[in-house]
Amino acid sequence: MPPLSEQDARALLERTLKLSRAESCEANISTSSGGNIRFARNTVTTAGGSSDRSLVVQSNFGKRSGTATVNQFDDASIERTVRRSEELAHLAPEDPEFMPPLPQQQYVATNAFFDSTAGITADYRAEAAARSIAPAKERDCTAAGFLQDGTSWSAMMNSAGLFAYHRQTGINYSATVRSNDGTGSGYVTRDYNDVGQLDAAATARIALEKAVASRNARAIEPGKYTVILEPEASVELIQDMLFSMDARSADEGRSFMAAPGGKTRLGQKLVDERITIYSDPAHPDVPTSPWLGDGRAFQRTPWIERGVVKNLFYSRYWAAKQRREATPPPANIIMDGGSASLEDLIRDTARGVLLTRTWYIRFVDPQTLLLTGLTRDGTFYVENGQIRYAVKNFRWNDSPVIMLNNVDALGKPMRVRGCMIPPMRVRDFEFSSLSDAV
Repeated sequence: MPPLSEQDARALLERTLKLSRAESCEANISTSSGGNIRFARNTVTTAGGSSDRSLVVQSNFGKRSGTATVNQFDDASIERTVRRSEELAHLAPEDPEFMPPLPQQQYVATNAFFDSTAGITADYRAEAAARSIAPAKERDCTAAGFLQDGTSWSAMMNSAGLFAYHRQTGINYSATVRSNDGTGSGYVTRDYNDVGQLDAAATARIALEKAVASRNARAIEPGKYTVILEPEASVELIQDMLFSMDARSADEGRSFMAAPGGKTRLGQKLVDERITIYSDPAHPDVPTSPWLGDGRAFQRTPWIERGVVKNLFYSRYWAAKQRREATPPPANIIMDGGSASLEDLIRDTARGVLLTRTWYIRFVDPQTLLLTGLTRDGTFYVENGQIRYAVKNFRWNDSPVIMLNNVDALGKPMRVRGCMIPPMRVRDFEFSSLSDAV
């Protein structure tokens, strides 16, 4: 699909809004293209490419709204879509939380598009798969994985004068390697805006070494342990915490951010003072869109600063009701750390467990943010600064709030799943039972 320039996007959206007969109208364009390759049992199983485009029109009459979508951009198709959205708006019930379109916003510049990623070919994907498969075969292991790359262009315009445009590239690569005796497993994932930062061979080697090292794991008793968490092992817990910092849930007493007397924990110390977490769409390592789907601008936003809660996020409706600024949810998650490497944290650990991945995470109690999940793909016992042997996997029950209160050491942040998360050492992480899963 040809690129959608800012000039072309503006012209198409202007053409759409001129057709509107509604009291207010908003139109969004989304176009994308990319490719993927999947491999399993040491062979490529599927590969392909995709491209898509859509125009979404929302028409509003008072508090009634109707939305229609089309993927053809000729004049007749666009006009039919606008008329259909208006018809649906007349039929819709009133939305008591309707908010009118925003006027023009100020957006920060982000560098999220790279020609190198937009130009990825099928040959590149095949070579990346081969660099996982060949070493696995040599070590009596079996590799499986998925690589997906894409380029997206998006724009929006409304009748209040707002216009926004963004383009972005990305590549995601994950690999799982299993030892052929069925006792060892390793996993790795990497994502970047710029494919030039991805070393497919080195990435695959991480999963392979974990698979080989985790064979014939020993069982140790469940309980509370000092744990060293690789970023892949903690990122979902931290995401669950940050995306639970919704102001309305807190104000209504439904979340861990609620406090007695109908108050919230905004301004209170929540976790260890070494913990600072913020979001920034223009961060050079994790750049992303500078605007939310409703047109609000993402800015650098502190969420937790030296352990203290600095912000909650609001819908526009709830912000107006509470007479607060309509702070949008995190654009990304960036957690400050130190300068130590993962290896440094291991060398400084007398006794503990190294977690390389957590998965199947579920909420047990949203009001305390108690989560449960399993370890997977390489869990190791550490003693006197060295990895001694692989241990069987555990079910764990813990809260990211408790985890971040028990932080003992932080390493250098690295990108994982669009976030920047440091490796960390944590006291008293609770393993509730053993798991037979590899």
